[in-house]
Amino acid sequence: MAKYLLGIDNGGTVSKAAVFTLDGQEIAVASRDSELITPRAGFVERDAALMWDKTAEAISEVVTKSGVDPADIACVACTGHGNGIYLIDKDGKPTRNAIMSSDGRARDYIEKWAADGVDKAIRPKTMQCIWPAQPNALLAWIRDNEPDVLAKSEHVLMAKDFIRFQLTGEAFAELTDMSGTSLMNVGTGEYDPDVLDAFGIGEMQRLLPPLKKSSDICGAITAKAAEKTGLKEGTPVAGGMFDIDACGLASGITEESQLCVVVGTWGNNQYISDKPVVDGVFMTSCYSIPGYYLMLEGSATSAGNLEWFVNQFLKAEKQAAKQQDRSVYDICNELVASTNPKDSNVIFLPFLYGSNAGMDAKSCLVGMASHHTRADVLRAIYEGVVFAHMTHMDNLKSFRKMPETIRLTGGAAKSDVWLQIFADCFQTAVEIPDGTELGALGAAIAGGVACGCFVDYHQAIDNMVSFSKRIEPNLDMKNLYEEKYARYKKVIQTLDPIWKDLS
Repeated sequence: MAKYLLGIDNGGTVSKAAVFTLDGQEIAVASRDSELITPRAGFVERDAALMWDKTAEAISEVVTKSGVDPADIACVACTGHGNGIYLIDKDGKPTRNAIMSSDGRARDYIEKWAADGVDKAIRPKTMQCIWPAQPNALLAWIRDNEPDVLAKSEHVLMAKDFIRFQLTGEAFAELTDMSGTSLMNVGTGEYDPDVLDAFGIGEMQRLLPPLKKSSDICGAITAKAAEKTGLKEGTPVAGGMFDIDACGLASGITEESQLCVVVGTWGNNQYISDKPVVDGVFMTSCYSIPGYYLMLEGSATSAGNLEWFVNQFLKAEKQAAKQQDRSVYDICNELVASTNPKDSNVIFLPFLYGSNAGMDAKSCLVGMASHHTRADVLRAIYEGVVFAHMTHMDNLKSFRKMPETIRLTGGAAKSDVWLQIFADCFQTAVEIPDGTELGALGAAIAGGVACGCFVDYHQAIDNMVSFSKRIEPNLDMKNLYEEKYARYKKVIQTLDPIWKDLS
């Protein structure tokens, strides 16, 4: 009897579900948008109950579209965005809107902990930078501003843990996700009261659910969830993982020589090692494959900037593309391809949702003149995103050599012109994993290990991961992109003194 795996991926704005064969073939995909709520400046939230409803709709649709007998789905596994916070009561109901990983309300706590030296003192255990949308800061903010919410809350969960709870009725935290929250000791892989006490949130220990690994079975589909999703009651559900791990698995990252770039709302640049980098990178967390750590340099400086531009300035083109059954991003790619990189000197700082040049840095276009067109602006956006990734890559090169090939996933993976800019800037070949929903694929890989379809992650990846294309760098573009990247950094340095004036 054929067996299938179901992967579920809850990103920042979209809930997706995909069914895969055991050789990695993507049988069917379904998705639902989940709108963000911005009650005031710097606050970014989501209706968690609605997110579950949308996810259930996507699961139901994908089961129907796939034509697969739900009894033939061997395992279900979830992935999702890391950080932010999902609080539930003892019955599993949200006690407030989820707070997203792009939220900035707790910035004052981060600045205080930095001024007091707390972040440096606790870094040997957490192995990561602290930032406003991590649960440590958000829990402190909720305690001080919404004590009634905290009193009603039973568990703090990450996005995919919340969805898993709705599927199984069992509350667990999962190691990869929780190891990126500054709530635990990454070196030991366990909760550590000293970490919570350092941030002044020791009383939050009661909210932390038991820890599980990505390939642990964490319950089974309940009768209620089966009725809502079309899945079979009793189907096992695996622990799942942080979305950065899912992309790593779907990119075939199983050894230290490899490097993965994720071009999404967040621009993530990551590799694995059996030795953690305790200080010096944005985040070190536990990887899904036991015995490995994942070192990440990233920020919200990536493809979300292009999405913003499209939504604000290409609404007519977006509607026209929809009527022609094509993507507006195909139009963007054509416009960028029509420009000559040697003639385009407009610089874009991709800091609409965050920055890797200081918390106050803002997005801007520099160098515009009357002869410039939308095509020039789009090229500047494409290049600016690549340069933001290059900034993180420069830091990673302090700890490892550049690989011969980079595996790249996310929105840019669908754009040949953008991939060429990445290859030319990095002067490294870029490989693209096969498939459209790589987060869901990474989750499905863990599910396959959890239910015994594969003996380990290596066997699962050998069977389920393949590559669809490879982009070689143009050696003649090396000097040009070195000059452009240097100019990009000079603009950031020059504008640094005025950022606070714009806050």
